[in-house]
Amino acid sequence: MAKRGGFPGGMPGNMNNLMKQAQKMQRQMEEATKELEEKEITAAAGGGAVEVTVSGKKEVTKVKLSEEVVDPDDIEMLEDLIMAATNEALRQIEAASQESMSKITGGLGGLGGGFPF
Repeated sequence: MAKRGGFPGGMPGNMNNLMKQAQKMQRQMEEATKELEEKEITAAAGGGAVEVTVSGKKEVTKVKLSEEVVDPDDIEMLEDLIMAATNEALRQIEAASQESMSKITGGLGGLGGGFPF
């Protein structure tokens, strides 16, 4: 009975090692993703008058406002501060995600990046 696959006698050693490394990297990425999803980042704007907390799932989980920033005559300033704090928290989560994945992939970048072929 003929064996399936393109290699007589099974997979060569180097290909087998490559598959094991890919599986290990996949497990590490799954663990890192889970850790990141549980992480929270808080960023502030207006000298700490507005704080926004974002989860690793990129969801706003908390907004904290100082009393002095709540001015009914200047709603636009408050809106801008909330937007600035939210965007900064999202940037920090994205940076943490990039750093976490970079540690696992060794800076390979996108699919196929860093391979000599």
